[in-house]
Amino acid sequence: MNIHEYQAKQLMAKFGVAVPKGGVAYTSDEAEKVANELGGPVWVVKSQIHAGGRGAGRFKDDPDGPGGVRVVKSVDEVKANAAKMLGHVLVTKQTGDAGKEVTRIYVEDGCDIARELYLGMLIDRATSRITIMASTEGGMEIEEVAARTPEKIIKVAIDPASGMQAHHARQVAFGLGLEGGQVKSAVRFLMAMYQAFTELDASLVEINPLVVTGAGEVIALDAKMNFDDNALFRHADVAELRDEDEEDPAELEAAKHDLNYIKLDGNIGCMVNGAGLAMATMDIIKLYGGEPANFLDVGGGATRERVTTAFKIILSDPNVEGILVNIFGGIMRCDVIAEGVVAAAREVSLHVPLVVRLEGTNVELGKKILSESGLPIVSADDLADAAQKVVAAVKEAA
Repeated sequence: MNIHEYQAKQLMAKFGVAVPKGGVAYTSDEAEKVANELGGPVWVVKSQIHAGGRGAGRFKDDPDGPGGVRVVKSVDEVKANAAKMLGHVLVTKQTGDAGKEVTRIYVEDGCDIARELYLGMLIDRATSRITIMASTEGGMEIEEVAARTPEKIIKVAIDPASGMQAHHARQVAFGLGLEGGQVKSAVRFLMAMYQAFTELDASLVEINPLVVTGAGEVIALDAKMNFDDNALFRHADVAELRDEDEEDPAELEAAKHDLNYIKLDGNIGCMVNGAGLAMATMDIIKLYGGEPANFLDVGGGATRERVTTAFKIILSDPNVEGILVNIFGGIMRCDVIAEGVVAAAREVSLHVPLVVRLEGTNVELGKKILSESGLPIVSADDLADAAQKVVAAVKEAA
């Protein structure tokens, strides 16, 4: 689960992480009120959407104007810029051309920036440890730094038996070239950040940029937090921060039915049981020249109703020009899948090519249900055959 920048800062501040003072606003009048409370003389007005690159982004109705993060020097400017952001669509390199509508902004105190750094904390799957990543290249995407200057990335893995210790924080601080009081400030910051990460069951905390002020303090100028969905039952306060307006409607609908669905940019819809098989299905579609439109795992114990819902969600994407159903029936029975596919195809008036590959429990019964349905369903013998057939069908229909 993702949250907004201001929410991440509010959460981390409770653990002692240093952040600038600020307040959220949903109208320009509220922005003016927050600015007056902060006092100035410099304010930063920030669009709040679930996407990076806001400062370099552009609004659809003002592509030549400033981006989604603006530094201003009067309360009137705060109000005016808030009005230009709220209700308008911001396009960044992470939103795609569609962009996202700004429904709230964050008004924050200006900061005396001496240096910009990068700081991240995540779970390294290779070592099964929480790992700190830091770099002197603040303000840049860490992927870009890793590609161009990997030697500028500092990594410190934390042994779960000991947890975060001061020497870990000092190692990071010295690696970033901090000195004197800056090191002490950084140690406090990192220890508090680790506490927030572990106690809130976060999967990622990213501070970019982390700034060193003219007074030598280390402060989070930006903040991004992701959480482990499986642990949200322990954190009702965090779960309440979810902004469903920032999430894909199809993904939200899928979650209500215990379906694992992620929308992609291709045109071939996929319905598979099992995450690994779903990944392999997407890979083989690309191998044969197609582009998957989604990741969708119906799970090992899906019912006919859940399969029908999955079908509807796939077809709700206007980019879908063909569908590949790939089921290995271990726990899941092939006849149940076949019944769900037939019911869904009839209910939604299927209008795109459909290729189905079934294997496993009750496979012959499943194939019989499909063949006797009277629907234009193409059967496939194996995964490669299925991928070739759906890619060919989509190209022929185009």
